[in-house]
Amino acid sequence: MLTPENAVLLVVDFQEKLVRAMHEKQALVENAAKMVQGAKILGLPILWTEQNPQGLGATVPEVADLLSDMQPVSKLSFSCCGEARFMEQLLKLNRKQALLCGIESHVCVYQSAADLLSLGCEVQVVTDAVGARTTANKDIGLERCKELGASLTSTETALFELLKIAGGDKFKQMLKVVK
Repeated sequence: MLTPENAVLLVVDFQEKLVRAMHEKQALVENAAKMVQGAKILGLPILWTEQNPQGLGATVPEVADLLSDMQPVSKLSFSCCGEARFMEQLLKLNRKQALLCGIESHVCVYQSAADLLSLGCEVQVVTDAVGARTTANKDIGLERCKELGASLTSTETALFELLKIAGGDKFKQMLKVVK
């Protein structure tokens, strides 16, 4: 089970040029935004990456505006773990559960999941907050993540798993996010 004390949210490459090419892009971006809002309610740290931002543009405003208090980690490696600055930030957090949302499921998400698993992290891939240009590529990416030992989850499953109880101020805030 995910816990707020052990989890970190990784927001991978929700950039303008990539998002435009994604299958079911509106739902993908909406669910990524819900994950960020939920993580903030629960006090989870968030690490945010951009793949080659000079070529692929900035993160879409629907996500970037929610992360305006932080800076993205620029990367050229497909895996987030291939970027030294990302690894420094991740290791400082000392979290062993990684919630992964991002683009594309069969490239950057998959390779990041593989590296995180090899580092001993428990990885959960948020299936409705990851995307690819085609459903076949999305499915392959998710299948490969699962084969390596990652768990598959959804936006609401992950957020309510972290929340644990149906009461209190955080629950009320979370209901506004998921509805």
